[in-house]
Amino acid sequence: MTTILVTGGTGTLGRLVVERLRAGGHEVRVLSRRSRPYAVDLREGGSALDAALAGADTVVHCATTQRGGDERSAANLIAAARRAGVSNLVYISIVGVDRVPLGYYRSKLAVEKLVAESGLGWTVLRATQFHDLVAQVLRTLARLPVVVLPAHARDQPVEVAEVADRLAALAEGAPAGRVPDLGGPEVRTFESLARAYLDATGRRRAVVNVPLAGKTYRAFRAGGHLAPGHAVGKGTFEEYLAGRFGGGEGGRRG
Repeated sequence: MTTILVTGGTGTLGRLVVERLRAGGHEVRVLSRRSRPYAVDLREGGSALDAALAGADTVVHCATTQRGGDERSAANLIAAARRAGVSNLVYISIVGVDRVPLGYYRSKLAVEKLVAESGLGWTVLRATQFHDLVAQVLRTLARLPVVVLPAHARDQPVEVAEVADRLAALAEGAPAGRVPDLGGPEVRTFESLARAYLDATGRRRAVVNVPLAGKTYRAFRAGGHLAPGHAVGKGTFEEYLAGRFGGGEGGRRG
């Protein structure tokens, strides 16, 4: 039996990874800021982090925040993993972190570099955006009478459970370096995703596409965040919506 530590193990992705690894017979430790007995703020590190890693064979690093601090967290985790003799550090990243000049993406790319230069055995998987994130963005946009979208924008959302399946399999294997990207089954216009969301939630909204400016928009428009050559995901956005919503927003099941 392998002992595996999952950071961010109570989050959208992490909790699914934990479920799959435990189902596979592994001893799994869940690390998050509030989850005992391994309640640790990775930005601070310290003896609690060393205790969480003691005897661990593998780490799956899912913890992240868009408020900053991912690089410091990764540095603390890597230092503690070296002290503990961890054999495989598995990191989940995002497709396009090396092509889209978004601050959060730059931070993810910097963490990838820290992992690769850590001296540990390591594995990095990049995935496209989760269905959940796309739905969250569209829900915010749909609060107004008119849904304003960035013109010519596309996306390739993937089912988070499929990413969890892949991460769990990587955690059970040997260090593999940078593995093939995991993209959703379809590259879609953002307008088509928005209309699918509106239909599923029973909302009537006008949809307007507005061209934007800036390097980040140009990178997204050019498809820097897409992986059409790795469209290996199976679950579509419509299937996700059908599973999450029933009879509009008021009938949401999950």
